[in-house]
Amino acid sequence: MTEYVSESDRSRAESIVAELGVSENVRLAEELVSEALGLITDEPDTLDLKIATAALAEMRDAYEVFAPYRDERKVTIFGSARIKPDDPLYDLTRRLAAMLAERGWMTVTGAGPGIMEAGMEGAGRERSIGVSIRLPFESGANPIIAGDEKHVSMKYFFTRKLMLIKESQAFVSLPGGFGTLDETFELLTLVQTGKGLPVPIVLLDAPGDPYWESVVTFVIDQLVDRGLVSPSDTGMYTITHSCEEACRTIERFYANYDSIRVVGDNLVMRVKEMPSKQQLRDLNERFAHLPVEGTIHKIEPFKVEARDDDKLDLPRLGFKFDKRGYAGVIGLINALGDLVD
Repeated sequence: MTEYVSESDRSRAESIVAELGVSENVRLAEELVSEALGLITDEPDTLDLKIATAALAEMRDAYEVFAPYRDERKVTIFGSARIKPDDPLYDLTRRLAAMLAERGWMTVTGAGPGIMEAGMEGAGRERSIGVSIRLPFESGANPIIAGDEKHVSMKYFFTRKLMLIKESQAFVSLPGGFGTLDETFELLTLVQTGKGLPVPIVLLDAPGDPYWESVVTFVIDQLVDRGLVSPSDTGMYTITHSCEEACRTIERFYANYDSIRVVGDNLVMRVKEMPSKQQLRDLNERFAHLPVEGTIHKIEPFKVEARDDDKLDLPRLGFKFDKRGYAGVIGLINALGDLVD
């Protein structure tokens, strides 16, 4: 809780949470209620209060939509709403989503027309989740997901982007306008800074279409060459013209990797199969730049992981990490995937 929350608001929050009979995440529940009471007490501007109220309501609606599918693997597809069904990109997206659905992935899109509708057409209504934005020039969700319980409509782009990114374990961006570029670059920023988990990010072009290659040329010529991003940051994404390669990129990422957690200065990587001693030596040679000291090595769960019962059945690799260089972490994850037959 912030220092701006009064003791009376904290006491009220504790009483409200107790009265509701909350038994899990009690401290967080008390913080949420305290902040809400504090915000009301501050008597903010009407618009500020409307934004806070609407944002919280939208997040609650979206959490409810996603909750039954929390254990399902999900891929978010970004791309233009203006793509027509006769555009090669439409068929490319449809085929990609169909391939991923066959492999057990659900497709999450913005629920609009164009690329979003193509993704849902390929995945099918049962394997699709839609998070639409209410715009004055669009009539609503596309016909594939409209009226489905797996669709939520949102007023704000920032709450919509939260749900499009927070709930998925893989991402594919196809050509699009300002919105698609915004979504893609925010995703890259989250991964680069460690505010988001490492994930496979695929930039998919139609054969012969240089859209993402042109974007990446700008990234290299203007951002990398000026020192505005690190050369290694270009390892956060994969550019391809192939649906098959996009699927392989996603599946390779999770072939051996399960999850990570940062404990103090240590990055803990949970894997499905521990590398052999020779493989671990090879990995240390390739990724010697990742540990700030020592090596990448097998570790046991930390006390905080044991306390949280956090995937204690999985073997772990760990190393001292400066919380930078997440592109290198993605490279390590992919290398671990290559070790699995």
